[in-house]
Amino acid sequence: MDPITRLAGQLGEALLSRRTQVTTAESCTGGGIAEAITRIAGSSQWFEAGYVTYSNRQKTLQLGVPETLFDTAGAVSREVVEAMAQGACRHSGAQLAVAVSGIAGPDGGTPDKPVGTVWLAWQDGEHAFSCRRQFAGDRQAVREQTVLLALQGLLRLTAGQNPVEG
Repeated sequence: MDPITRLAGQLGEALLSRRTQVTTAESCTGGGIAEAITRIAGSSQWFEAGYVTYSNRQKTLQLGVPETLFDTAGAVSREVVEAMAQGACRHSGAQLAVAVSGIAGPDGGTPDKPVGTVWLAWQDGEHAFSCRRQFAGDRQAVREQTVLLALQGLLRLTAGQNPVEG
C-alpha cells in the first residue's frame, strides 16, 4: 500500500473513532487531498466537503478569503491558507480542515517564492496552525509531498497534537 493511502486510512480510523468531520481547501493540489481521503471506503462518515479553489476569485467566493489578502500577502501565504481553512470549516460545518496553496511549477516561481513553495494550514475549532515548506522535484513530486504533509498534519491534529510539529 502506498504511503498516501496508508495515511488516509489511519486518518479515517482516527476521525471515525472521534466522530469528527474533516474538510479540505486546496489550490496547488487540485483536490488531491480530498481524493486521498475519499479513496478509503466509508469516508462519507468523516469527510464533509472538499473545495478546489484554484483561482483567487474562487478562494473569495467559496471560502470567504478577503480579496485584500491577495494584494497584501499573496495567494501563497500564511494569511491566505489560514483564511481558506477557516472558511472551509465555516462553510462545511466540519470540525477540522486543511488548506494548501503553493507553486507546484514548472512556472510561476519568484525569488521570494520559488517553485516548490507551499503554505499549509490546519484548523481545529478556533486554533489555526500553519507552515511554509519548500519541496523539491517536479510538479507531481511537489503535489505528492504536499498531500502527504497535509494528511500527516491532520492525523496529528486528530490526536490533539500540533500538526506542524512531528
